[in-house]
Amino acid sequence: MIGAITAGLFAGAAPSAKATGGTITSDATYWYHTFTGNGTFTPLVSLTADCLVIAGGGGGGGKNIGGAGGAGGLLYSASQSLTTTGYTVTVGAGGAGQGNVFTAGGNGGNSQFGSITASVGGGGGAMSTATVGSNGGSGGGGSNGTPASSLGGTATSGQGNAGGGGGNVYDTAGGGGGAGAVGQTTASPAGSQRAGGAGVNTYSSWATATSTGSSGYYAGGGAGGISFGTAGYSLVTTRSNGGGGITQGGLQDALANTGSGGAGFSYDSGNPTYPGGNGGSGIVIVRYLK
Repeated sequence: MIGAITAGLFAGAAPSAKATGGTITSDATYWYHTFTGNGTFTPLVSLTADCLVIAGGGGGGGKNIGGAGGAGGLLYSASQSLTTTGYTVTVGAGGAGQGNVFTAGGNGGNSQFGSITASVGGGGGAMSTATVGSNGGSGGGGSNGTPASSLGGTATSGQGNAGGGGGNVYDTAGGGGGAGAVGQTTASPAGSQRAGGAGVNTYSSWATATSTGSSGYYAGGGAGGISFGTAGYSLVTTRSNGGGGITQGGLQDALANTGSGGAGFSYDSGNPTYPGGNGGSGIVIVRYLK
């Protein structure tokens, strides 16, 4: 009788997570382990897991009109067979945005889970000495400057998209590449800040279950720098799926743990008050069936 009662008590008990490490959440189907910093994922039993690995985004380039940072590389790997051993998790930091210096934005950091490595987000270019956006998971935007030397950075195959090119027209710089699209170039249209490439919302259910991302998106590029003093020019007033947007309005930094790029340095009648934004740190999420 006691055995029957005990069995009845535990029959409806909630299942427990099958691994340790990170912040553990769940939905109706999966357990999620979210890493916003370095750690260790350790299965308690052998299991099959899906993994989302996003590197840190690049920082915005410095004066006078800087290219935007590209998003960190985004990799998804389904049905990974994991044993009862500890798996090292590395989460890349966001790259540093630059201020009143002719210096390219810093690259983000790699993120890694086991053998899966997402590449750094490329930093945005700066005028005079480092006009080209850096290569990365997604490339950084080129700065304002000589068109032939202000190219956007290239992307790592399967992880993101190229940054937009800069130029010596329109007083704008290129947007950073995002996981879902290339960054806008200064070639056209005139009169507006160049937006970063869109992130992706393919993993919106992951974002909901873990309370991460930017409205369901990850890995958006930053907006390119612009001269605020140019009459008739408009600004990117929203973030590009987590990436840095309007610098004048205080959104120059990308959101943390989205892997997004920071906005480029912008110029306002000679006052260097709107520096390039910092890239957003990366994230690693592991999920498996309940």
